[in-house]
Amino acid sequence: MKRLLLAATAIIVFTAASYAQGGVRLGIKLGTNLNKIEGQSFKDGFDLSYHAGGFAEIDFNKKWGIQPEVLWNQTSGRRSNLNTLYTSVANPNGSEKIKLNYLSIPVLLRYNIGSILSLNAGPQFGILLSEDKTFLQSGQSAFKNGDFSMVAGAQLNFTFLRVYGRYNIGLQNINDIDNKEKWTNQQIQLGLGLRF
Repeated sequence: MKRLLLAATAIIVFTAASYAQGGVRLGIKLGTNLNKIEGQSFKDGFDLSYHAGGFAEIDFNKKWGIQPEVLWNQTSGRRSNLNTLYTSVANPNGSEKIKLNYLSIPVLLRYNIGSILSLNAGPQFGILLSEDKTFLQSGQSAFKNGDFSMVAGAQLNFTFLRVYGRYNIGLQNINDIDNKEKWTNQQIQLGLGLRF
């Protein structure tokens, strides 16, 4: 499935680039995440983590374009102290903080308002790269290998600098233990990009 997602993303990007009339710009980005894992087994509230990666801006005309990205994206959450199935099997000696590292691939539609402001929205596919194996006593995987979410945000476009903020909401249950409880990712991203 990972190969299929990467191949589909590559086809979309290269097809869009071949039809682009306004040009193609590449860049790198770095930022912070305020994120939480939503579910009864996790504390309510946002934790701080990070993201970094690259992006392409492919304009079809002065108003419309797409912005595909490839990001290393960290998500974290804290276990709840509620007496649930998930906390009862959790390692009592392990940290209450859970960290998940994803390879995230957002493919965003861009709408340019003037020359400075862009609105972005679209799907994001996440591939789980690593997780905190101490979450369960047995060390088994508690989280699914993939995540699907929707992204919406805004970006300020200066000559070489990009300043952005966006909200990601997970649409897929990432609980890989059973189907008794739904876990989803939520994330607020703030960051800077540098266009080449």
